[in-house]
Amino acid sequence: MKQVLEFEKPVIELREKIEELKRMTKDSEIDLSEEIEKMETRLKKLENNIYGQLKPWDRVQIARHSDRPTTLDYIQHLFTNFIEFHGDRYYGDDEAVVAGIARFNHIPVTVIGQQRGKNTKENIERNFGMPHPEGYRKALRHMKQADKFNRPIITFIDTKGAYPGKAAEERGQSEAIARNLMEMAGLKVPIICIVIGEGGSGGALGIGVGDHIHMLENSTYSVISPEGAAALLWKDAKQAERAAKSLKITAPDLKELGVIDEVIPEPLGGAHRDIAEQAKAIGSVIEDSLEKLMKLTEDDLLEERWEKYKKIGEVKERIQV
Repeated sequence: MKQVLEFEKPVIELREKIEELKRMTKDSEIDLSEEIEKMETRLKKLENNIYGQLKPWDRVQIARHSDRPTTLDYIQHLFTNFIEFHGDRYYGDDEAVVAGIARFNHIPVTVIGQQRGKNTKENIERNFGMPHPEGYRKALRHMKQADKFNRPIITFIDTKGAYPGKAAEERGQSEAIARNLMEMAGLKVPIICIVIGEGGSGGALGIGVGDHIHMLENSTYSVISPEGAAALLWKDAKQAERAAKSLKITAPDLKELGVIDEVIPEPLGGAHRDIAEQAKAIGSVIEDSLEKLMKLTEDDLLEERWEKYKKIGEVKERIQV
């Protein structure tokens, strides 16, 4: 069964009633077309009311939807001649990170993204989209290769966070993420980052230092999950909805704060409703970004990247009296 979120149950129930009336009309001689038309009008209004006024916690749930498109889904729709590579040349391969080369509108690019599963088996294989150090080192290996061959880099961010297990820490999780931040800041090719689901903490930042950062309308980007913040602030993870509102983790909030460059609209109800339409919207944004960034010289690209990150946030100095 498809996952149904709590706030969209009225929409689903009305859709089911419409389908039931359509079946009755088809299987009998009773004409219910007038009633169906009225209900479809009501459905459209209800969808606009619910999906047009989403709360931060609603968007968190959509970002976590089990059917939400993943990195590999978008690669299939957006790129041609994709070749995936594996391993970090140090320890092993991390299935939570996908990396390879492809063409976007005939332009050679490097594509890197976090990959979660859509069912229990896939999630176990992909470690629920939470990368190990070797995942970040694999990503960095391909970023440096892109820098060497002058290929733009496109990253897809979708993770709850870097894997916090003992083995990951022993293999240098924090160092791997920190190195990626440092190295990405100095790459001389355009970097376009797109948050397609959850952008959690340093796990997201490990492939998220870009010239342009875009977010899908119902994705999230935060230093901590709403549940984690609620547990820290109020000693109660059940206060996650309250935390989601306070954290300003949604795309509209982050656009207003200047953290991201553009909010990419989603089909009504979420990206999982129409993957082809969503991929088309993402493709348009990537095309615009590449057109702007590829015109810049290496020096101008690095300077603009530096200026971009200097502008994020406010620093207030405390004057000692």
